[in-house]
Amino acid sequence: MHFLDQAKIFVRSGTGGPGAVSFRREKYIEYGGPDGGDGGKGGDIVFEAVPGLNTLIDFRYTQHFRAPRGKGGAGANRTGGGGKDLVIRVPVGTQVLSEDKEEVLADFTKAGEQVVFLRGGDGGRGNASYKTSTNRAPRQHGTGWPGEELWVWLRLKLLADAGLVGLPNAGKSTFINAVTNTKAKVGDYPFTTTRPQLGVVRHRDREFVVADIPGLIEGAAEGAGIGDRFLGHIERCQVLLHLVDANGPDPAAAYRTVRDELENYGAGLTDKIEIVALNKVDTLDDELTEALAAELAEESGAEVLAMSGASGQGLDAVLDRLIAAITPAAAAESEDEGGDGEWSPV
Repeated sequence: MHFLDQAKIFVRSGTGGPGAVSFRREKYIEYGGPDGGDGGKGGDIVFEAVPGLNTLIDFRYTQHFRAPRGKGGAGANRTGGGGKDLVIRVPVGTQVLSEDKEEVLADFTKAGEQVVFLRGGDGGRGNASYKTSTNRAPRQHGTGWPGEELWVWLRLKLLADAGLVGLPNAGKSTFINAVTNTKAKVGDYPFTTTRPQLGVVRHRDREFVVADIPGLIEGAAEGAGIGDRFLGHIERCQVLLHLVDANGPDPAAAYRTVRDELENYGAGLTDKIEIVALNKVDTLDDELTEALAAELAEESGAEVLAMSGASGQGLDAVLDRLIAAITPAAAAESEDEGGDGEWSPV
């Protein structure tokens, strides 16, 4: 399945059905009178977050969504049937943005959340509702209120507990393959990872989700390399695991390059809990590993964990640290939410 995290779609709610113009023509009923019923309401546009999806690829091929209009009213004061609501199913983590991408119109963070995004138009009045003491046989009727329409952007931000960041070839894909069942592509060249990957880690009777995004290079915020497009997928992460290649020419400089790009991107990424790990230490002796870790610790201001995704060295310590960081962050987030998390119509 192809990965797609942005899509532009057109949505339109249904128009209300027209009211009827009708008069009673029943035997033995003197004078009769108007009995045209109202039109039915048009269908709503409803967005629903569903589990099991992690791409917006379906919206590349279907870009127009129109809810059906309401049925027309009929005689005998019969109201027309309402148009069926059109439910658009999106992955959990999807945001609905305005056409200019400046405003978030809806944000889905839990499976089962629904938003009535565009309300269908009300049905038109039948001629029975126009009857007055001075207008005994009205022939006017309502044609039905129009629906609403919008072009919107869908943007998917994957939901993960921990996000992997680092320069290309820092060993992020090797790490996620080692600790999860993910089969991310691994290669000895830059930008082996071209799309985000999700994996579930099971460690010490705990489970958490890790997201791997394509590597950053200097100038990513200005579009260099793959750019910073995929950084949105770690905005929701509680913890960042920053992998630094021990075989690189200057691990401390590599760390600073990535941190600068996170700062340029914004969205609070530099405020998140960060765990720094020196990767690929299986290729170094203990003395050099300690020297590079000390240099990196001085640059980052954090304790540096030595590990190797390829050999498994130090992985348990890294996973232990991730679990310890995720648990209090999840508890604090739960307390901040407080309410039941249900959405109101936009």
